[in-house]
Parts: sequence; C-alpha cells; structure tokens
Amino acid sequence: MNTEHDMITTPVTTDLLRGHLDVETTAHGLLPHRLPARARRQIPDDQTAVAEAQPSGVRLVFRTRATTIDLDTLPTKRVHRGFPPPPDGVYDLLVDGRLTAQATVPGGRVRTITDMVTQTSELTEGPPGTARFTGLPAGDKDVEIWLPHTEITEVIALRTDAPVERARDNGRKVWLHHGSSISHGSNATHPTATWPALAAARGQVELVNLGFSGSALLDPFTARAMRDTPADLISVKIGINVVNADAMRLRAFGPAVHGFLDTLREGHPTTPLLVVSPILCPVQEDTPGPLMPDFDGGTLGFRATGDPAERALGRLTLTVIRAELARIVEQRATDDPNLHYLDGRDLYGDKDYAELPLPDAVHPDPAGHRRIGENFGRLVFGGGGPFATENG
Repeated sequence: MNTEHDMITTPVTTDLLRGHLDVETTAHGLLPHRLPARARRQIPDDQTAVAEAQPSGVRLVFRTRATTIDLDTLPTKRVHRGFPPPPDGVYDLLVDGRLTAQATVPGGRVRTITDMVTQTSELTEGPPGTARFTGLPAGDKDVEIWLPHTEITEVIALRTDAPVERARDNGRKVWLHHGSSISHGSNATHPTATWPALAAARGQVELVNLGFSGSALLDPFTARAMRDTPADLISVKIGINVVNADAMRLRAFGPAVHGFLDTLREGHPTTPLLVVSPILCPVQEDTPGPLMPDFDGGTLGFRATGDPAERALGRLTLTVIRAELARIVEQRATDDPNLHYLDGRDLYGDKDYAELPLPDAVHPDPAGHRRIGENFGRLVFGGGGPFATENG
C-alpha cells in the first residue's frame, strides 16, 4: 500500500496544462485563465471575469505508470444566497482517452452571489484540498485530469506513486470554440460531459473552450484573443447572450458580427470557421430581452421581459439573430470559402425540446448536452461536415 512518503511530487508547470490561454502565478500555485492578461484588463464586469477563470475544458495532461494520483487544489465555488449550495465540482480522470475515475475537492473559497441581476458577490476564504485517484490501471498510460468546469481552480501540487513525464504529441487538430453558458457547460454534471467536450471526443480534436457563461457578447477582446491563439478549426456560437442582455439593436449587431469575424480572419485567414446560431430557446425565440431570473415554484428559472412588438424597432430575438447570421455568412462566404454556417436548431430544435425540455427555460440538462454534442459531432466533424476529419 502506498504511503504519503512513497509519493513523488511533480511541479505543476504550464507544459502540463492544456485548454488554457494564460496562467497566473498565485500565492498557492497556478491559476489557469481562458483569456490572456491583456484581455482580462478590458473585462467590464464580474460576470465575465469569473466565467473566464472557471476552467471549462482545461486539463492536466501527462504520461505515467502511476496507479495513485493526488492533485492538490484551491477551488472557488459559487453559491446563490437563499439557495442550497451546488454539489462540489467534479475532476474527471481519463486514461488513454477514457473516463476512468472521478473525484471532488471539498472546502475551498466560496463566492456568494447576493444579487442575481447585478452579480454582486461576497468572497469567504477556505482551505485547499486534494482530489485523490486510486486503483488506476498499471502500466504506461496517458492521463488527463479535467478540472471542474464551473469552479475557479488554483492548481497547487501533483503527487504520484510513479514518475511523470510530458505527454506525447498526439497529432490532433486544435479546435478553438467560443460561446455562451451552454458552451461553458451550465447544468453539465462533470467537465467531460459538456457538449463541446463530447463533440471534441467525437471529432478526436484538442479542445480550447472559450465558452463564457453570460458573456458571449461579441467583445473585441475575445476576438483578439482568438485571433492570436493557434488553431486548426474555429467555431463561434453567437446570439443568445446578446438577446439575454438586450445588449444591442439590429443596426449594431450586424457590424459587430462583421468586426468579430474580421478580427478572427486577421490571425486565421483560411482556417475553417463555423458560425453557429442559437439553439432553440422558446422564451427568447420571439421575445426580446432582457432575461430576468424567475423564482416561481421555488426553483430558479428565467423569463424574457421585452416587448415583441418592438422587433420592428430593431429589438433582437433569436429568430432575428438567426436570420441575420445566415445573411452575413452567405454574404461573406462569396469571398471566404472556408466560412460556414450552422443553424443552432439543428443541434437542439423542436423535437429535442419536446423530448428534453430546458429545466430553467434556457439551459439544457445533462441529456441535452449529450444530444447537442452528438449532433455537433455528426454534423460538423462527421463526413461532409465543415470540420470533417479522417476519423469523422
């Protein structure tokens, strides 16, 4: 039986991490970020600052013969005042690409949201903890530890009962994706069960997930970060947060989309680029935002509060957004043959909603994530899709 003094400590360095764009050194260890420091300095609100620091898609990757692995971390968990705390975030351990073990880290810091609308919060300090994995298969193996997708996670130390070395280059293409809370993984129960992680596994690609809860708002700093990030495949899922936030009118939306795509093309002039419109969301299909929390029935849901009659004045709905995105992509594709469009309702539409309704009226449940990931894998990575691969 292994004891603590049998374990080998390996410094956690950036070359063990994937799926991030930057790493901050803290008093405890390393804090992965999904936006670079330059972009973070331009973030205008706590919502985006918290979302980009939550490590959706970020994982440690290494090769080892170890059968016991300890990962010390300091998590920061989010709770909403007046509601029960969510379950502890899950750490997924994959061996040679297969989910093999899971763990949680109790304790840590707690950020309490005191106002759902303004996202005002209070931070309470707490201790680090350890995610422990035992009974792993013997022999050399590639190991990935996916960090909890909705918990800010400072990585402190990696301990194993056998030496660790850098993972071999698997030669896979890098898929860079940007989207909203659904891409971030809202309501997914563990990090490899978000729809982008499921689709990446289907397409056998390396995921860099820039899904930011509540914050897919065509921000120029996000576009510049994507422009400067090496990638073989790029997708942007645009629209629902713009409607949720009532952030702009049709006159501003079209040029903002053009500007975002122009910036991406500055760094990736010929990379396959897929624009994805919103999935079906009945509360926002024909009703403008802003979206507001709805606590009727004692559970958190959402409702749109705009006036549908104001669509004639340029107020945005998901129906309007889809038509505009399709028009923009069709126009640009005449000079950009590597630009593609996918209607989000092909990922989750009327039939899917009838079978797997949105629990809070906006976000899919775990089965909904699986459905979206399966459909994206089939339509995008599968034969004839814009990201088709040899193994698709």
